[in-house]
Amino acid sequence: MSEPRLTNLKLYLQRLGFDTPPAPTLETLRQLQLRHTGVFPFENLATVTGAPVLIDLPSIEDKVLLGGRGGYCYELNHLFFALLLELGFDARAISGRVVMNQPEGSWTARTHRLSLVTLDGVRYITDVGFGGMVPTAPLLLDSEAEQSTPHEPYRIEKQADGYMLRAKVAGEWRAMYLFDLQRQEDIDYTIGNWYVSTHPQSPFAQRLMAARTGDGWRKTLNNGSFAIHRMGASSERCEVTDVSALIELLAQEFEIHLPDSPHLRHSLERVIAPL
Repeated sequence: MSEPRLTNLKLYLQRLGFDTPPAPTLETLRQLQLRHTGVFPFENLATVTGAPVLIDLPSIEDKVLLGGRGGYCYELNHLFFALLLELGFDARAISGRVVMNQPEGSWTARTHRLSLVTLDGVRYITDVGFGGMVPTAPLLLDSEAEQSTPHEPYRIEKQADGYMLRAKVAGEWRAMYLFDLQRQEDIDYTIGNWYVSTHPQSPFAQRLMAARTGDGWRKTLNNGSFAIHRMGASSERCEVTDVSALIELLAQEFEIHLPDSPHLRHSLERVIAPL
């Protein structure tokens, strides 16, 4: 079954700074991944407000390209995968298990989507949907060496059951996610997305998350805790305790534009209310 085609390719490319479709090269992939994480924010407002998260391509285009919103891995990496195919990249959709902030050796549910890209016989992983620690450059798969990006260094460890992605944060190699190269179908992502967006124990149903990258910085929001992390410098942090201020912050800092409604306000009050 062929992958559905993008219907807003020209707009998508323009948002990423391209007037015409670029050639499917490593340099193009680097530019696309870096720009994507800056232009299209990671966010899970839908799961916080109880809205369904539709991960078919037309719904993602409506939300992210036309609707002034971002999304999470099942949305952003699906959109990005469709773009890679349109541009002629040899790309394959794969999945992983998020172990960030889990005890070493944890084995979690398969709830992350990313892509494998092969260029001139060399394999890379590319990911634009991993929140506040999204890699901002494609990473060589078949190397365990430290790999620099415009933000933190990363490395990929080969393991018995696949691979482990680690990022160097504050001098420490922290586990991000486990992944393998098993072929994934839409139904696999539908199952993962259903768990992420509806299960009461899913972190996405319990707390608000948003993230964006820029030149030497990352911005993150965790419920009402907003932070700007500058590479090589201390982070700036503040607490947002007012719903109107939170809606304004989402627009100004993350370019997430929300229709103001009593239901939205109630949902946001719930996540920023003091414990």
